Amino acid sequence: MIKIKTLEEIELMRESALIVSKTLGMLASEVKPGVTTLKLDSMAETFIRDHGGVPGFLGLYDFPNSLCMSPNAQVVHGIPNSTPLMEGDIISIDCGVLKNGFYGDHAYTFEVGEVDAETKKLLQVSKESLYVGIREFKVGNRVGDVGYAIQQYTESHGYGVVRELVGHGLGREMHEDPEMPNYGKRGRGKKFVEGMVVAIEPMINLGTRRIKQLKDGWTILTADNKPSAHFEHDVAIIDGKPELLSTFAYIYEALGIESDEEAEFRQKALVL
Repeated sequence: MIKIKTLEEIELMRESALIVSKTLGMLASEVKPGVTTLKLDSMAETFIRDHGGVPGFLGLYDFPNSLCMSPNAQVVHGIPNSTPLMEGDIISIDCGVLKNGFYGDHAYTFEVGEVDAETKKLLQVSKESLYVGIREFKVGNRVGDVGYAIQQYTESHGYGVVRELVGHGLGREMHEDPEMPNYGKRGRGKKFVEGMVVAIEPMINLGTRRIKQLKDGWTILTADNKPSAHFEHDVAIIDGKPELLSTFAYIYEALGIESDEEAEFRQKALVL
């Protein structure tokens, strides 16, 4: 059952989402060759708690850490470890926060040093597809409209769209209805209404869409061991239109990147 949120609840969710955003922004300047994902995980947990939140992933379904850290061919759900990141790696950092009874949950795929052109394009197109999908999250549209838009955009570049893992509703639970696939048919699935909040998260592979799982029971990899990209935002429907609750602005500020990609999804300017 889809749980509709009041404006007051959405504002509480924005608080949770922005702690995630600030955490990813803090990590942005720390993602570099030689650092371990376990170190980044520890930094994130401390930061989240210092900002009045609780790590949303830690212990969820028995997950052992605060961040899902998925480098290169790992798609999602990678477990932090003591292996140092290397020049040319990419890494998806997925973070969740619980505050005031509501979750925030979003992700960004970072470049580690200099990344090759083919992988850089994968990241660019995958992030662009996130906003292509968000545009379809509005009153009167359906789940399939978002999935169709993401699928068409990414497959037109020759990439594989993961089928087995999807976005989701968000609220007092980390995973609520509806499921939000990154593929689909227009006009299919549940209809979007005012007050819905979802996490939209394209998981896009450079090669095949097929995946496999490690014996740890968590880590998902591409079947052909080619790189995968993952970007995620929390989005609410307010006044019939998509409104971002999360932001990549803290990441861009840390990395010196100028971008107006989020402007159309904010009814009022974000104050950093």
